[in-house]
Amino acid sequence: MTALHSLSARALASQVIDGALSAVDVARHFIARAEALNPALLAIVQFDPDRVLREAADVDRRLAAGESLPLAGVPVTIKDNLWVEGYRITQGSLLFEHFIAPRDAWAVARLRALGAVVLGITNCSEFACKGVTSNLIYGATRHPMDPALTPGGSSGGAVSALASRLGLLALATDAGGSTRRPAAHCGLVGLKPSAGMIPHPWGFAEPNYGLSVIGVLATDVADCAWVYDLLAAYDAGDPAGVPIPSGLEAGTPLAAPPRDLRIAWSPRLGCDFAIDDDVLAALQSRVDALRAEGWRIDDADPAWPAEAREYPLLALQQAGLHALYGDRLASERDRIDPNLVMQIEAGARCTPADIARALRLRERIGHALGSFFERYDLLLSPTAPVTAWPLDQLGPPLIGGQPAGPRGHAAFTPLFNYCGVPACSVPAGLVRGLPVGLQVVAPRYEDATVLRMAKVIESTDLRG
Repeated sequence: MTALHSLSARALASQVIDGALSAVDVARHFIARAEALNPALLAIVQFDPDRVLREAADVDRRLAAGESLPLAGVPVTIKDNLWVEGYRITQGSLLFEHFIAPRDAWAVARLRALGAVVLGITNCSEFACKGVTSNLIYGATRHPMDPALTPGGSSGGAVSALASRLGLLALATDAGGSTRRPAAHCGLVGLKPSAGMIPHPWGFAEPNYGLSVIGVLATDVADCAWVYDLLAAYDAGDPAGVPIPSGLEAGTPLAAPPRDLRIAWSPRLGCDFAIDDDVLAALQSRVDALRAEGWRIDDADPAWPAEAREYPLLALQQAGLHALYGDRLASERDRIDPNLVMQIEAGARCTPADIARALRLRERIGHALGSFFERYDLLLSPTAPVTAWPLDQLGPPLIGGQPAGPRGHAAFTPLFNYCGVPACSVPAGLVRGLPVGLQVVAPRYEDATVLRMAKVIESTDLRG
C-alpha cells in the first residue's frame, strides 16, 4: 500500500471523499510524521495535534452530511505571515511573539471551506524580508536534503516541510521570489500568481505593498494548478483584486498548451546576472530537451531599463519596513534581526524623490516586459543561479566564480513581482545532488498558460 505522504494531494482527497480513508486517519499519519521529522528541520513552528484532529473530525462530519469538499482531509501548512485564526502568528518576529490571529486569511478560510486541514504554521524570515529562513524567535530552518544547508527564504519553512512530506500542500507569500526560489532549492513547484488572482484583503500590513502575493507550493504541477484554480477568485476588499477567471477547467486534467507558443529562453535574463556553470548547464539541458520534443524556443532577452539589475526596487521594501517598524528601533533594537535593522535604517534614509524614482522605474520595467511579450508568449529563465548554500550564510559568497552580493542568489525573480505577472518554478534536475528550478513566466493573467507549460517541463524526457 502506498504511504499516505507519498500520494498527491488530489489522490489523497479522492480517497477521503470515497470513504477509503477518513480525514482523522490522515491527520494521525501526518501528525506522527511531523512529530518524528520536524524537530530536526524546524520547518513547522506552531503545531497543535489536538487541533489538527478536531479539524479532521469536522471534515469527516461534513462529508457524512453530504457536503462537497474537493480538498477533503488534505493536510496543508501555512507560512507564519498569514493569519490562521487562534494560532500565534509572528511574521518571524519577536515584535509579534504574542499576536494571536483574530481570523483566517482569505486563502486559509477558502482552503478550510473546501475541506483542507491545517497541519501547522511554517517558519519564515522576519517580515518575510530575507533570502534565508532564520529569525530571533524560532531559529533557522534546515534544508530537507542536507541539514547543513538553508532551504532559502523567506518561505523556507514551507518548502522544508512540504519536501519532507509534512503536509501535501503549502501556502506562502512571494514579494520578490520568496515562494519560487525556495521551491527551486528543494525540488518543488512554486507558483507566484498574477497580482490580484488570489485575494488577500486582510492580514498584516505588507512592507512590500503592491508586490507581495499569495504563493502556492506543491509537489507536482497538477496539484499546484488544482489548488490555484480553487483559490483564484475576486474579493472587492482586495485593492489588487481582479474579476478574471483562472483560465483552467475545474475538475479536469491540466490541458496541454498549444504547440505554436512563441517561447524565449533567457539564461541571464538580459541583465548579465551571474549563474553557476553547472546550474546553467542543467537548465540548458532541460531547454534543449524541450527543443528536441518540437517546442520552438528562441534565445532572447527582455530589453530592460539600464537600472533594472539585482533587486533594483529594494528601496521600496526598506522604506516600507521603516514606515511600519522604524519607531520601534530605539526601544527594541535587540529584538529585531540585525539584517532587518539594516534594512529599516536604510529605509529611514530614503527620500520622497527616491521613492518616486523607484515607482517610475517599476513602471518602465513593466513596459519593457510588456514589449517583450508582444513577440513572445512565454519566457523561460533560471529561478535561482545557485543550489542551496550553508545555513549560516545570507547568500553564497561566489556565483559563477565571481564575488556575489547578499542578493545575487535572488536576482532572477523580483523583476516579475514588479510587473505583476505569473511566474512558476519547476524542478529541472539535480546539480551536485541538489535541486535546481526553471522559471516559467507569461503576460499578466496568463497563469493557466504558465501552469500548462510547467507541466510540459515537468514531464520532459531528458534521456534524449
